Amino acid sequence: MTEFFEVRTADPIVIGSGVAGLTAALGLGSCLVITKTALAEGSSRWAQGGIAAAVGDGDDAVQHAADTVAVSGGLGDPLVAKLVTAAAAERIDWLQGLGAMFDRKDGKLALGREAGHKRHRIIHADGDATGAELMRTLRAATIARPQIDVWEDTLALDLIRRGGRVTGVLVRTRDGRLVAIEGPAVILATGGIGRVYAQTTNPAEVTGDGTAMAGRAGATLLDPEFVQFHPTALVSPLDPMPLLTEALRGAGAVLVDESGNRYMMGEHPDAELAPRDVVARANWRRRAAGTAVFLDATHLGDGFPGRFPTVFAAAMDAGINPRREAMPVNAAAHYHMGGIQVDEHGRTSLPGLYAIGETAATRLHGANRLASNSLLEGLVFGARAAADAARRGDFVGFEPAMVPLSALNVDDADDAAAVTALRQLMWDNVGVERDASGLLAARARLATLLPRLERGPSARNLATVSGVVIAAALQRTESRGGHYRSDFPNRDPARRHHTTYRPIPAATTTLQAATVAA
Repeated sequence: MTEFFEVRTADPIVIGSGVAGLTAALGLGSCLVITKTALAEGSSRWAQGGIAAAVGDGDDAVQHAADTVAVSGGLGDPLVAKLVTAAAAERIDWLQGLGAMFDRKDGKLALGREAGHKRHRIIHADGDATGAELMRTLRAATIARPQIDVWEDTLALDLIRRGGRVTGVLVRTRDGRLVAIEGPAVILATGGIGRVYAQTTNPAEVTGDGTAMAGRAGATLLDPEFVQFHPTALVSPLDPMPLLTEALRGAGAVLVDESGNRYMMGEHPDAELAPRDVVARANWRRRAAGTAVFLDATHLGDGFPGRFPTVFAAAMDAGINPRREAMPVNAAAHYHMGGIQVDEHGRTSLPGLYAIGETAATRLHGANRLASNSLLEGLVFGARAAADAARRGDFVGFEPAMVPLSALNVDDADDAAAVTALRQLMWDNVGVERDASGLLAARARLATLLPRLERGPSARNLATVSGVVIAAALQRTESRGGHYRSDFPNRDPARRHHTTYRPIPAATTTLQAATVAA
């Protein structure tokens, strides 16, 4: 028998401490936050793009919603888009009330423009450090709330179920203890799946944990094949690859090949401001053919460091002076439009379980995310899920507490070589462009890697979400948004529907408490 401590709490449990997770925690007021790193680390902190909000003159939420749906590959939900964009101004006010410092011009919020937006509506902080400012603000507000308990460096292994309801989570603490924590609601805010790819802008902790745990518990997943590849990651040996924010192209930066030709002029009427999937494929194809591509922002000159300090520092660290030189770029895995299916309150198909942020599939983004909508989505759905979860009563725990059997057999560390092999496999076969032969090869190779992956604390989650993405990509025999099949290069009107994926729940075992914590 595996020994563990059992903890019962009257408070909801939030797993993840990014923008969505801490927004939910602050909305709840009293809760337990579990985070696998230090508080407020993760993808949100690295977000260079801003928050899309229709707060400028001549703009409104209706136009913002229309732009959101327009780039979604026909799968964005207009009602969800309206719900999110209508809440944007209030969420910005809320952040400023907490002390967030956004860039201003002439006493008003400075508004930028990014790909797919018809108006200037992107709010930034310190040029290209919006995520850092948001996390500074939300972290300070969280620490100031003594009713919010935070467990840092704690890894969520799997969800606990009693009957058909999710009642908690089994975790491994920083000192190696297994702890079963139960509460009236569990809110997953664990981020995306970017680390399944060898080339990604996502930090090391983004391993698809929430999506994998929900899938093993039997929750319905939605549109897992739709992965967004950012067009302009700095070509570098660093992992993750440094991101060159979309705002650079909004400020006039252009993409050129090694001969200096602006190739996006012939790819799309909006050139560099075309939807991300179009630009990403244009860059990837040239790189795959052996042609180097560059983002040229030299027109910014000596103003570069002041406007984009994060990008400037990354380029200089790579030995490139972006004031004078174009920066070599390639596409890289960046954002997951798919994830755990939720309703307008963040409720999943399993009672007691919510999902918010990138791990959730709200139907806002459809097949392709509009730039700078992700932070907004996390802010809006974090608040909505918190409001709904706060109304839930205490759980009734008459049924035995169950977790996936594999959760009790997880090693202390991942098999690094197996993880490297998986990530390269996904990049080569399930990346920017896909076809049946590559997807089938990926599925077969994943099966051979599974025995080495499934015992690792993060590797098992990478394996789970990789399998789901492969299966969904095989199923969608067309190209739409972030999913491009070279053997089915056209959009099929008959396939204008979401991919619903219902994993077979993992084999479970009953938790036996050896010690009950006080």
